Amino acid sequence: MMLTNYYTVKHKAESELIIKKSRFIAHVAPVDSTTEAEDFIISIREKHKEANHNVYAYLLGDKGLCQKASDDGEPSGTAGKPLLELIKNKNLQDVVVVVTRYFGGKLLGAGGLIRAYGQCASQGIHAAVEVKKILHRRLRIVIDYSQFGALQRKIEELELPLEDIDYTDMVTINVFVKFLEAEKLREMFINMTNGQAIVEELETKYLDFIR
Repeated sequence: MMLTNYYTVKHKAESELIIKKSRFIAHVAPVDSTTEAEDFIISIREKHKEANHNVYAYLLGDKGLCQKASDDGEPSGTAGKPLLELIKNKNLQDVVVVVTRYFGGKLLGAGGLIRAYGQCASQGIHAAVEVKKILHRRLRIVIDYSQFGALQRKIEELELPLEDIDYTDMVTINVFVKFLEAEKLREMFINMTNGQAIVEELETKYLDFIR
């Protein structure tokens, strides 16, 4: 069953942080599968072959159905785990975070490493833009020109995402409504036009809303 909403990141992003001469680079991406997450991790490792560490964590599916983390040579629990905990604390899913470290010669200690990796990853997630994915249903509404004005005003009033409007012998409006409200709004549009509107419920799609 599809989720009606969940949180993730909008796009790939990077963020860099220098702490006691060590260079930390966060790489964040939205992913749909473990294969996609692992491929992203491999691509970062290839890009940063000379780095001392490429720490990562990813979480997929509702309630962390699939999750994995790696310290990649850092002391146990000081790198991968903080990234995974950050993802969980932000209630994100379908996201992978890789933090590359070029050692600067000064030891940070366990606490310092946890803070450094967490801070860098947090900046990376911020750059990737946290979004709420809300499941929508596309409605196709076919109406007479005389009914178009009132219906258009109602769509604007409800702030429904509009895909397009086609003007032929009739007006065809393609609009997205929240999945759980689709049937209610379909009936409302039909009632507004005294039963003359043809309203079809079509495919579903997740739309992004900035968190």
